[in-house]
Amino acid sequence: MARLTSGLTSGLTRGLTCGLTCGLTRCLALGLSAGGAALVVLQPASSFAVPRLDLQPYPPATAGERRWVIQLPGVLPPVAAGAMATDPSDWRVELIVGRELPVDCNRQRLRGGIREESLPGWGTSIHRVSGGEAVMATRMACPPDQPARRGFVPLAGEPYLVPYNASLPIVVYAPRNLQVRWRLWKAESRLQNALPQ
Repeated sequence: MARLTSGLTSGLTRGLTCGLTCGLTRCLALGLSAGGAALVVLQPASSFAVPRLDLQPYPPATAGERRWVIQLPGVLPPVAAGAMATDPSDWRVELIVGRELPVDCNRQRLRGGIREESLPGWGTSIHRVSGGEAVMATRMACPPDQPARRGFVPLAGEPYLVPYNASLPIVVYAPRNLQVRWRLWKAESRLQNALPQ
């Protein structure tokens, strides 16, 4: 078992001890500083390391909008064998855009959409959100003992899925009053046969 001891100087008062197993001899260090404090993250360097985030191809947000960046992990925890696909080419990332509003028992959605735009000369794309102001809702009478609460109300429509690619960030431009969330979709590993008719 190899052990790595790294003493941090330059204003830091503590050392960091990182125990490495598996005979790894290299570590990847990332330092972030703010107000004299520093955060150092050490992780084993491997061929599956997440590349450094490069936002050069992506223009800054314009007035009235915000740029959201999703950096997908390059290595995910192993999943139980059998049920779900382990190949990232079978995965998708769902972008869920919305905002927090007072909600009740009714189903509420925002009117708007997401569209993909290519960045000429870069071979990549961005996702731009429009709308998000108007709220659509059912008109059911809610039980009197069910108080209103704040909840996340997403855009209406079908799930917006993009391929899983840890080599490129997913960049979303949305109006400033909206939030961007995401979740991972994995296909079943089992294929089923269709029946000819």
